[in-house]
Amino acid sequence: MKFTWNWLLDHLETDKNLNEIVETLPKLGLEVSSVINLNEDLKEFISVKVLEVKKHPNADTLNLCKVFDGNNTYSVVCGAPNVKTEMIGVFANVDTYVPGINLILKKTKIRGETSEGMLCSEKELTLSDNHEGIIELPKDTKIGLPISDVMDLTDPVIEIEITPNRGDCLGVRGIARDLAAAGMGALKDLEVVEIEGDFESLINWKIDLNADKKKSLSQNIW
Repeated sequence: MKFTWNWLLDHLETDKNLNEIVETLPKLGLEVSSVINLNEDLKEFISVKVLEVKKHPNADTLNLCKVFDGNNTYSVVCGAPNVKTEMIGVFANVDTYVPGINLILKKTKIRGETSEGMLCSEKELTLSDNHEGIIELPKDTKIGLPISDVMDLTDPVIEIEITPNRGDCLGVRGIARDLAAAGMGALKDLEVVEIEGDFESLINWKIDLNADKKKSLSQNIW
């Protein structure tokens, strides 16, 4: 079962922080298998504009790119097929840890050309397994901003293991109820909006029963 921190707060009124909640869940029989905080993991990644793209002189499948973060321009060797001028991408500078490939970037030379960082795919950011091309952000994206803000990745994701007897916690409401019972806050009232009027069902069905079965069914109901 996966849920986000803000989703939990839709149901739980609490002054506890994420770590306190995560430490309490196992005490309720809800084992925490992972907590993914992309806001922390991707804090060094920023949005940049690609100013220039030209072919690498010593490699047919590589390009030499100039990217701009609003203050500085960097040279990047990029092999992504979708890189192009004027696009807004995701940039990792030298000394950045890239979680998707478990690598700390260093200034290096690739086929004789200097590369001062990386234009990133979704795989490098652990957003998916897609690494066939780099991420292309909307053209109106401001450059030089943390990518976790640009892509709305600031909400931690908690994953818990559900045992067969805890079907009540297959929804975030049940998890919030357990945490409230454990003194970690108060369960918020559900905001239920009533819809007025009559609505025809899209499901049409009927059961054909003979007289004896109808009588038996009627007796069992009442």
